[in-house]
Amino acid sequence: MRNSRRRLGWLPVILVSFSLVAAACGGDDEEASEGLSGAVNISGSSTVEPISIRVAELFEDSAPDISVTVDGPGTGDGFKLFCEGETDISDASRQIKEQEKETCVANGINNIIELKVGVDGIALMTSANNDTVECLTFGQLFDLIGPNGEGTATWAEASPGLPDAALDIFGPGEESGTFDSFVEIVLEDLAEEAGVEATTRTDYIPSGDDNVILQGIQSSDTSLGWVGFAFAINATGVKLLEIDGGNGCVTPTPDTIASNEYPISRDLWIYVNADKAAANNAIVAYLDFYVSEALSAAVRDVGYVPLTEAAHAETAERWHSRTTIS
Repeated sequence: MRNSRRRLGWLPVILVSFSLVAAACGGDDEEASEGLSGAVNISGSSTVEPISIRVAELFEDSAPDISVTVDGPGTGDGFKLFCEGETDISDASRQIKEQEKETCVANGINNIIELKVGVDGIALMTSANNDTVECLTFGQLFDLIGPNGEGTATWAEASPGLPDAALDIFGPGEESGTFDSFVEIVLEDLAEEAGVEATTRTDYIPSGDDNVILQGIQSSDTSLGWVGFAFAINATGVKLLEIDGGNGCVTPTPDTIASNEYPISRDLWIYVNADKAAANNAIVAYLDFYVSEALSAAVRDVGYVPLTEAAHAETAERWHSRTTIS
């Protein structure tokens, strides 16, 4: 089996394939998966990708004839593939949009199961060499990264009171769920107040690869950028910034994200094509394992925040009852 932990070690990996199936996480799941063969195809969020990979790693002992393939081009691109019927499961760092659901339905994909799998924060960072910025407010983030910041070349030019230093911004592109979540959580209300579109400035350096974003932040002593917390926490050469969403400056940590004290946090999801699952026992076996007690272990292993006991139980119930979204 290819070493899938490379993705978790922050090296660039585009595609990871496994020959896998269920490890011991309950005798019923293990026995049910014995002798099964088939394939499970997963795409979508680069943020959720490590969770699906880690679940697959934990799932690998009992049915070696099942192949699970996971990649992470981004939430939006993942939903495009999912709604075209190209994938069985779509990883997502935001909930599916109405327009995406309509596309799925237009393509005959009418039965979709939505499962919450974990919690993550969005980390704002600068270079580890930048000792002039420690905390940013939502208003300052709107000035720096929102559409009104277009064309500004320094922190002070974008937001008076900040350092008069070059502003080099790196972040995810529009195909990313992390982009969408940042806009929704940080920029949307302020954009409405300002009477402008809720989006980012266009003159920053976007990438669909979190590792490339981190490299960009490392490359400039006065950089600013954002990625999912789990990608940022183990990165070298960067400094995580405190964020003030209106209740004072808060450092992103697993505890502050879980409690929602850190103001830029979001739920993580997977979406299942229920009709494909009904026709493919390999998908069922993988997802039975995914929503078992293995989920919390996998989420912790890759640096995210596990669901509460109640939320985990709800996820398992939604899968086992095959509850679809409307």
